[in-house]
Amino acid sequence: MSTLHLFGIRHHGPGSARSLRQSLEHLKPDLILVEGPPDTAGVIGQMVNPDMQPPVAILIYAPDQPQQAVYYPFAVFSPEWQALDYGLHQQIPVQWMDLPQTHQLALRQQPSESPEADSGDDLSSDALPEIRHDPLFWLAQAAGYSDSERWWERMVEQRSETTDLIVEAMTALRSAVEQDHPPDLKHPRNYREALREAYMRQTIRKAKKAGHKKIAIVCGAWHTPALAEPFPPAKQDTALLKGLPKLKVTATWIPWTYERLADRSGYGAGIASPGWYHHLWTASNQPTVRWLTHVARLLRQADIDASSASVIESVRLANSLAALRDCPTPGLPELNEAAQTVLCFGEELPLQLIHEQLIISDRMGQVPDDTPMVPLQVDLQRWQKKLRLKPQVTSKELALDLRKPNDLLRSHLLHRLNLLGIPWGRSTYSRGKGTFKEAWTLEWQPEFEIALIEAGQWGNTIEAATTAYTYDLAENAAHLPELTELLDKVLLADLAEAITKLMTRLQAEAAVASDVVHLMSALPPLAQILRYRDVRQTDTKVVAHVVDGLVTRICIGLPGACASLDDEAAAMMDKQIMATHSAINLLQNQDHQQMWWMVLKQLVNRESLHGLLGGRCCRLLLDGGQFEPSRAAQQLGLALSLATEPTQAAAWIEGFLKGSGLLLLHDQDIWQVLDQWVCELAPDTFVTLLPLLRRTFSTFPAAERRQMGERVTQGTVGTGLQSWESEVLDCDRAEKVLPLVAQLLGMSAPKS
Repeated sequence: MSTLHLFGIRHHGPGSARSLRQSLEHLKPDLILVEGPPDTAGVIGQMVNPDMQPPVAILIYAPDQPQQAVYYPFAVFSPEWQALDYGLHQQIPVQWMDLPQTHQLALRQQPSESPEADSGDDLSSDALPEIRHDPLFWLAQAAGYSDSERWWERMVEQRSETTDLIVEAMTALRSAVEQDHPPDLKHPRNYREALREAYMRQTIRKAKKAGHKKIAIVCGAWHTPALAEPFPPAKQDTALLKGLPKLKVTATWIPWTYERLADRSGYGAGIASPGWYHHLWTASNQPTVRWLTHVARLLRQADIDASSASVIESVRLANSLAALRDCPTPGLPELNEAAQTVLCFGEELPLQLIHEQLIISDRMGQVPDDTPMVPLQVDLQRWQKKLRLKPQVTSKELALDLRKPNDLLRSHLLHRLNLLGIPWGRSTYSRGKGTFKEAWTLEWQPEFEIALIEAGQWGNTIEAATTAYTYDLAENAAHLPELTELLDKVLLADLAEAITKLMTRLQAEAAVASDVVHLMSALPPLAQILRYRDVRQTDTKVVAHVVDGLVTRICIGLPGACASLDDEAAAMMDKQIMATHSAINLLQNQDHQQMWWMVLKQLVNRESLHGLLGGRCCRLLLDGGQFEPSRAAQQLGLALSLATEPTQAAAWIEGFLKGSGLLLLHDQDIWQVLDQWVCELAPDTFVTLLPLLRRTFSTFPAAERRQMGERVTQGTVGTGLQSWESEVLDCDRAEKVLPLVAQLLGMSAPKS
């Protein structure tokens, strides 16, 4: 006669895992059934591969719809992992028994009229789904604990209790709850749970029918009452499971991280302290001493004093706190308090470092090389090994010298992945995209595995996939700026085939584009390409031809595009003019610059031009040496004349001075014109213009505003700053200073 042995567990916990392993070693079952997806039966055997290092996760996805995916994470202290590991090493049959994901993923795609897709998510009137979400919370609350995490650590992780106690408590809790709140199968969560438990019972029936005598059943504690004999009639479960939809799925292993195992990541079965739990699993002997030793080592690495004597004192304090609180051994709260008091000198900031590096931990798992992967994943791993770029969950700063072949290939790989939507590397600093220095911040995320699988539809290698994806982006680009930005990225990624196709598309689009704003937006990326082409060794002759045409068409069409603009449109055009001006300066082409100066001079003399743009054009001409300061002062005087509306005059000032007040500080003529205009404003007009003027002057640095204030206090209202020549000078006092000034300047002292 078959005997069932139920082991209700929590999905991640060293105490539960250790207790389960001991129970299995004592029981010696002939079959182990574990709550998990049968779709992964083909990859279970890889668990015993020496290269498999938790934390890892089983990834199940639909090959035709990679976005339909689900993860099953495991740590070394996960009870399911230990149950499977024990069975595989002892050559005991192991089997998953949960509802296959081929059905679960298909149910997610059902129309709204199906029970699974029911939109009734209001749980306020039904306590059952909430209890099922975290049933341990109710046991913790009954025991006087504020959260299930602390209760579980006290009852299981520290005391190493067997799972029998949990099973009994969960059976009583579920029985009482379902008596008061019978589950409604119209609720999506209840329906899915009923399907899962029905499939588990069917799996157990098949195992008994196959002749297994000692069957160990490892499942979440909440499910144990539903899997205990006597079972409901088999035909009832068969009817419930009949006609379920299916979706073709594939399973593989992927590396996981403790950061993603933590509850703060949003993982439903997450735990608060995966790094601490890992320590409890690996350091069962003297965990307190070893933990505080790790804390001291971490603090020393951060240049915080942590002596051996301090470690001893913190151990004593932790043990004393545990005794006062009637705990068998110090838990994480006691260890944190002891560490803060003794090792951190009462400061809270070092505790944040301890929390990130030890309590959560940056540990990342590893899967064997022969793990089933899509070709794109295999190619990425090949490049990672070739370029010595090991994926890490922690942020890593990487400085590249593009003159070195290996660093240049690294840059190409990171840019290609960014194009594919896999931002493993984030560019943090560059003096220009073509200079020989490039800085990146690398941080690998497990979700990138799904992104790689999705990108596999474009090709089997990183280069082929990025090229094909670029083709698609180029065909679907709606405007010229999108194409030029894409070309910039493609050149950085060194995709020769894509560059050729993209340039053909770019030339065709540029030939028919008529919107001057689009033409101006398209120019800066192309200017970057031309200016910095030498370091990346890219051929940009065709780009130069396109740029010549863009600059010519911009200069021809800009006056018409600047006509009759309101304030908002003028502000947008001002940004475009500045970006175009910077791009033309970057190109350092005399023909381009001459055309640009001509169009700016044409604009600055137009009476109907918006004041913001008129002031901006005048300032650019002054800074570029095309206007003398006296000419700029003359233009300012005309803009501030009585014939000009005060609001337009204020806008002209904003365009002329925006971003820098040094011009006012160093040009006396411009200062006097502006000062006189302000002083002659009528009181009502001044009040109206004050917000506009304040907006302009607020863009100046504080030091410049302070100097302006000092000049105003020294001058006479209406006449500008007084000349120093009008002051009476004391020549005798001045002569006494001359020898010291000469000495400071390295000159011979003046003769008296």
